[in-house]
Amino acid sequence: MTQDIQRYHSNARMSKIVQYGGLVFLCGQTASGSAPTPIEDQTREVLRRIDTLLAEAGSDRSRLLSATIYLKHMEDFAAMNATWEAWMPSGAAPARTTVQANLASPDLLIEITVVAASA
Repeated sequence: MTQDIQRYHSNARMSKIVQYGGLVFLCGQTASGSAPTPIEDQTREVLRRIDTLLAEAGSDRSRLLSATIYLKHMEDFAAMNATWEAWMPSGAAPARTTVQANLASPDLLIEITVVAASA
């Protein structure tokens, strides 16, 4: 039996949400705007975007399976973690990887991509 792949907010390059086989895949989420803002503010904005997209896909943060976090500066790791931990429901931590990376814009400090189970 073949399952349908559903794609939302797609263009020639990417889809913001892809659903397949009970899983929800989100593209990498970053903060908006061109003005530099602190890592805590950017992390909160990214997590709000993730919440919005997961809700649209019929899931939520308590159903996260994995997360990959890209940081421009590893010096921001502790501050990002504090913001992440305040957002993450107790007992729902996903498998997670954090790496340092050059991001698409000089003002971006963080990008997060997640996979979640459908509700």
